[in-house]
Amino acid sequence: MRSFSRTLLLALGFAVLLASLSAVIWRQSRALDAQRAAELLRDESALLEARRAQLAHRLQELESRNRVIAVAQTRLGMHVPTSTEIVLLPAARAAAEVAQ
Repeated sequence: MRSFSRTLLLALGFAVLLASLSAVIWRQSRALDAQRAAELLRDESALLEARRAQLAHRLQELESRNRVIAVAQTRLGMHVPTSTEIVLLPAARAAAEVAQ
């Protein structure tokens, strides 16, 4: 009987040791998963920030005066007006004409 209880106690101790080692391994694997997820988020954030910078640069290029002039000339057939093509309207007179 004494041998049976000693074997049972030894088996119980082994089971507790195995359970605690399993818990440690599970916890460490969860920590590694969280670390990998954080690294992936940092990488994705860096990629998105780089893409935002590219888009901001592209927007500046598209809004540049030289590009707008070139597009207006080629697509719309517009040109820079000569001094004879410019007509200045006084603000008061223009407002009165609009009111009529």
